[in-house]
Amino acid sequence: MENIILIVHLILALCLIGIVLLQRSEGGGLGMGGGGAITGRSPSTPLGKLTWFFAICFIGTSIVLTIIAAQNAAGTSVIDRIGGSPAQTEQSTPTETAPGLPSGEDLLPPAPVAPGGDAPLMPPRAD
Repeated sequence: MENIILIVHLILALCLIGIVLLQRSEGGGLGMGGGGAITGRSPSTPLGKLTWFFAICFIGTSIVLTIIAAQNAAGTSVIDRIGGSPAQTEQSTPTETAPGLPSGEDLLPPAPVAPGGDAPLMPPRAD
């Protein structure tokens, strides 16, 4: 059942995208140029009415999918889905230590060498 509603939801989303792209732009961004929900006038074009129909159906399928997902997840937790309780998973896996952090000298670039010589320009740091 959930898969059928999800497929209908995706088809409605594609139809809604297509219908919105087919409509002509009336200018004046943020809905200032035309009718609809802001001015209280109902859409007068068939594409506008079809847009409202697809939008209402899309919101309806969104609500239905949310209710189904909530019913499927009721009474379970992520740990239950993994397959064990927290006490069992801690005892069954060996404890591992994190690798040590590199020292500061490992992160420093090598000291520059003076031209014609083997001695570095700066003496190494004594920590």
